[in-house]
Amino acid sequence: MKIYQLPKSKFLPFTFLAILACFSCKEAKEQTREKPNVIFILADDLGYGDIGAYNTNSKIPTPNLDQLAKEGMMLTNAYCPISVCSPSRYALMTGVYPWRSWNKHGVMRNYEPSMMEADMVTLAEMFQQSGYRTGGFGKWHLGTTFPTLDGEKPMGYGKFYAANNGANLDFSKPVSDGPTDHGFDQWYGFSCASECWIFENDKVKAYLEHDYYTVENAPGSDKLQPIPMDSFLNEITDRSLEFISANADKKEEPFFLYYAPYVPHVPLAVSEPFLGTTEAGTYGDYVHELDHYIGKLLKELENRGLKDNTIVLFASDNGSVFRETYKGMTASDDNNRVPGHYKDTIGDSYPDLQVPDFKHIPNGELRGWKRTGWEGGVRTPFIARWPGHFPEGGKSEAILALNDVLPSLASVLNFNFPADMKMDGENHFSVFEGSGKGRESLVIQSGNNVFGYRKGNWKLIVLKDGNTDGIVDYFYELYNLQEDPSELNNLAEKHPRKVAEMHDELQQYL
Repeated sequence: MKIYQLPKSKFLPFTFLAILACFSCKEAKEQTREKPNVIFILADDLGYGDIGAYNTNSKIPTPNLDQLAKEGMMLTNAYCPISVCSPSRYALMTGVYPWRSWNKHGVMRNYEPSMMEADMVTLAEMFQQSGYRTGGFGKWHLGTTFPTLDGEKPMGYGKFYAANNGANLDFSKPVSDGPTDHGFDQWYGFSCASECWIFENDKVKAYLEHDYYTVENAPGSDKLQPIPMDSFLNEITDRSLEFISANADKKEEPFFLYYAPYVPHVPLAVSEPFLGTTEAGTYGDYVHELDHYIGKLLKELENRGLKDNTIVLFASDNGSVFRETYKGMTASDDNNRVPGHYKDTIGDSYPDLQVPDFKHIPNGELRGWKRTGWEGGVRTPFIARWPGHFPEGGKSEAILALNDVLPSLASVLNFNFPADMKMDGENHFSVFEGSGKGRESLVIQSGNNVFGYRKGNWKLIVLKDGNTDGIVDYFYELYNLQEDPSELNNLAEKHPRKVAEMHDELQQYL
């Protein structure tokens, strides 16, 4: 064996120290890059035009989200990719299009089982298996199995409302197939909102207090803590802050925080200090309150010296259900249908885009709203911040979907998924870094199972029209989103070849 000796030199100690320092710096940088803390903030029914950074005409003050956008990357072509809550969250957690699950479309109803299969590696499980402490607070809406006294399905199963809701529930036993069975070390929140039961980890400890919820028939509900709707946001924020605090000094064990507030979803449960603070009505007040609490999380990172080594991602699970809001409005109608202003029929366009100065348009210039396949239903504001890694004040038009988050973050962790695990998500971490081109194409879906397909600047919406002979005809909407972001000009008849090409590609996915 040949032994090599370094030449003798009076500078050798300094040279050696310099080399050692160089390697140490490189190693420290790689360790920092491999194991950043991660916070994912998922708003509920927030519109693309609610945040000031995305809409200069927004009447809602969002200083903390605006600052987050200034310090990171704003994505302007990010998608849900379905316009309702639970399947959108499924896409985020699994990287898979929701129509591949048992719940093909639409919102999950009370007490229904998990949308996720046992062998799936969820977003939280990926972090857990990578040595992270994982915590989730707020809304799950991906299914949880509740034990019952008689072994039958819970009373109210498959409904959104039942007078005898939970009459056979057994609160002495843990729930199963919920958040703690899919990657969360710590959880506080509810599964399906209309169930109203709040569990801490796997035990039901409280319930949301609202006139809509029926709890009195559930045995032992009188021993649970009632949480007023207008204090739930504050509650999950405090618990999130405690989670950050408890894990702030564990350098060898970073954390993943999933902050999933039930805001600004109806009912609009704004707390007293925020009522009347915006020009956008109760809805705007709720968004403003959400921004305030997000600011508390971001401030906590800064105060604890965690800002530079924490990836913060923000998005909404779908577009706003509200078409327009204004100070003094009555928001008793969940869908906020304003007669004569917008049309609800597929194919109809807005009468005009002239919006009175006193009104706020939650989805901005985008057509549509929650549940629709138009951009206002499926496009989401998406902000990504990691100081020193993501460009400050950056903006990207790259196409990205919530189902891309899982594989994108996996690339930072060098995480290897099981060889037989299939997902629709793609690794586009480079988009956050400001260099990626994003997706070439994306399947989108409405809440009532209308499919669409985006490819480049083009977007196709396909509606089936079955006739009495059993033959399926199709009605198409084709838009060039670069030239027509409000989807006002249907080009399907002008570009039949483009329609045929995109429909064929969509069919291959489905």
